[in-house]
Amino acid sequence: MVIREFEGKQQASNYQKFRIDTSQEITDLIFSYLEERFPKPHGFAVDAGCGTGQNTRVIAPYFKKVLGIDISETQIEEARKATRSPNVTYSVCPAEEVQVGNTSVDLLTASIAAHYFTIEPFLKEVDRILKPGGCLAIFAYSPSIEVHYKDRSEQITQVFAEMEDHLVPYEHEMTQHLRNGYKEMYKSIPYPDKRRIENIVTKIRVPLSRLLGLIQTFPMFPIFLETKPEEAKEMIRTAEERFLRLMGTSSGETEVEVWLQNVLVLASKPQ
Repeated sequence: MVIREFEGKQQASNYQKFRIDTSQEITDLIFSYLEERFPKPHGFAVDAGCGTGQNTRVIAPYFKKVLGIDISETQIEEARKATRSPNVTYSVCPAEEVQVGNTSVDLLTASIAAHYFTIEPFLKEVDRILKPGGCLAIFAYSPSIEVHYKDRSEQITQVFAEMEDHLVPYEHEMTQHLRNGYKEMYKSIPYPDKRRIENIVTKIRVPLSRLLGLIQTFPMFPIFLETKPEEAKEMIRTAEERFLRLMGTSSGETEVEVWLQNVLVLASKPQ
């Protein structure tokens, strides 16, 4: 079953502007794992569920060729606009049906996307396209986000948590795979060489305006906005007022520190 939650042009534009890039720590863990099992130079990578290409662009310097795939044409359009690397191409297709040859891929990544894939056909496709020794890397951050600012971190995090609570009724059931830390997908991977790493904390400083934009990239928000437009707009407006009041500032450009709890699943196809 193909899940489509990022189809709108505004959603794709927000995704490009506000989504947070893959952290250096996660990138280092992936390539340390890959390079122990698969020698350089690295030839070809696929970034599945690539969205607007944030992770695709991060991994591009490590490979001769990178393909970003997504089922959303609007997301792929935004990715193409934002990418200047000559070794990167994009294609509209599901992660369960990658249009590449058998045993042709060194690394397949999925950043904040794998919980929308249908596990069995996706893993079957991974096995088809990975070279012997090639690697799979699936990672995401938990919806439970901490926001830190001086001595007001607890109160500010609570405001953000209340915004997330508003979105829960519009959450797709497959998001439970993410909330469970990809445990089911990890168990389903048939390779003996695999690992699951929890509690990788990413800390990034962003303007308050970007934090408010980030929550609007969550797939539940456009559904909330379409279902209850006035309530959705009021949620953002009220939250911004509360943030500014708690922070003692009038500027949305005042920076906060966002803490993301990540999980990373790695696996290597037997040689």
